[in-house]
Amino acid sequence: MKINHISLCLYLASASAMAGCSAERFKPSESPNPWTDDYTEVADMDSTHRWGTYNVHDPAMIKVGDTYYMYSTDAIYFPRPKEPVDTAKMRKRMRRHRHTGNVQMRRSKDLVNWEFIGWALPEIPQETVDWVRGLNPGMRGAASNVWAPYMVDAGDGTYRLYYCVSAFGRKTSVIAMATATDPEGPWTHQGCVVKTDNESPMNAIDPSIITGKDGRQWMHYGSYFGGLYCVELDPSTGFTIKDGDQGHLVAHRQRLSGADNLEGPEIIYSPEHDMYYLFGTYDPLESTYNVRVARSKTPEGPFTDFFGKIMSDTTENFPILTAPYRFDGHPGWVGTGHCGVVADADGHFYMAHQGRYAPSPGMMDLHLRRIYFTPDGWPVVSPQRYTATPQHQFRKNDMAGTWEIIRIREPRANEEFTNGLVPAGTRPLDGDWNRSVSLSFCNDGSISDTETANWDLDEENQLLNLTIDGEVINNLVIFAGHDWEREADTILFAGLDSDGRTVWGKRTI
Repeated sequence: MKINHISLCLYLASASAMAGCSAERFKPSESPNPWTDDYTEVADMDSTHRWGTYNVHDPAMIKVGDTYYMYSTDAIYFPRPKEPVDTAKMRKRMRRHRHTGNVQMRRSKDLVNWEFIGWALPEIPQETVDWVRGLNPGMRGAASNVWAPYMVDAGDGTYRLYYCVSAFGRKTSVIAMATATDPEGPWTHQGCVVKTDNESPMNAIDPSIITGKDGRQWMHYGSYFGGLYCVELDPSTGFTIKDGDQGHLVAHRQRLSGADNLEGPEIIYSPEHDMYYLFGTYDPLESTYNVRVARSKTPEGPFTDFFGKIMSDTTENFPILTAPYRFDGHPGWVGTGHCGVVADADGHFYMAHQGRYAPSPGMMDLHLRRIYFTPDGWPVVSPQRYTATPQHQFRKNDMAGTWEIIRIREPRANEEFTNGLVPAGTRPLDGDWNRSVSLSFCNDGSISDTETANWDLDEENQLLNLTIDGEVINNLVIFAGHDWEREADTILFAGLDSDGRTVWGKRTI
């Protein structure tokens, strides 16, 4: 038996198993959550000042001075009204918020408490509208929103905000750029960086930009229309070095059904590992969205995955870092993808992405997780959202107690899709897929009083090793964090199994 979504249930903790476990040194402690997950009560347009972690979709982050800034697609949750709508009042409210649709902006000092500070653009620039609508005459909704922004500090006292305008489901898209002298704007449109049409092999959306060690600058972008591409930019202007250049392919996924998409690239450089990491998101955004990662010695690729496969070779790539999941005591999260990554002053990385509340997937909560690296240089993310929990050096006898463990696996191949989307609701979490199960760790290194399962902690390196019926899962990174489901500070772990799938765990109170 292996710890997976079926057989792990055989190791459910029992009172008799716990009887052999001695008291632990570190005890999880009660700690209230900083905000609620269901934001129905503050979803209206008169409550925008309370949208700090709400309505976050396609986030991108940057640190300027002592402040973190976040820019995101202006996707807004509108709850179904409980009573008839007063149309006149609704139109009046919308007129007061005439900039909606044009990039949401937030700021934070601590990566925990976020302040919504408004919309970046006063209107969708006409140049981008003309391109998209000119290729989609009469199409309703074409060029009606701004998607997937990304901000860059130009280093000369100006900031560059890249953003996308498109027609949903088509390759008629443009990535444009605006500039400002302050991270909060005002922003002025400067022109189009990359354009695509129905004949292009790629789709000009979802930019992510990095400057390599040699000073050359690259933009990764694209979607399930042809995969992800990389094009060189001129650092002095922010536009492509060659006019009209669309770049080269860096990641592709064979389309087996209407839902086999790959989009939302994000690229970072880790000085510690001297590697560039390219994150990408698979599958439908409202349901089985999940994040994968590959790495390269150069920012333009080629990028290889956990098994050494090149990301442009139309294969499934691993590791898988996030996917819909459910811990005990919570209805769970779907749509857990399209990430942005930022580093703090100490060089620690944090990944932000949307999480859609499973009972009402129209809600998009900010999920911001600390990134850790395995000993062989692969990133993994915390199973819980970041709340700046004080860290702790754990010892073996801190580990005894009940743990919830999730094996983060990709969506099932036989999942039924409707127009490329899993039906709304909790369907992605039905059954036992990516749901937690409980295990009891005892001080003698056994698990649930069995002879075929054991654990051991490398105290010096803070790494947990598990063995269950011959399956060895080594080098799980141990750290302190917040248990959102039980509102407590506790011990967490994250790592990868030999199949390149994430293993998450939390010690329960």
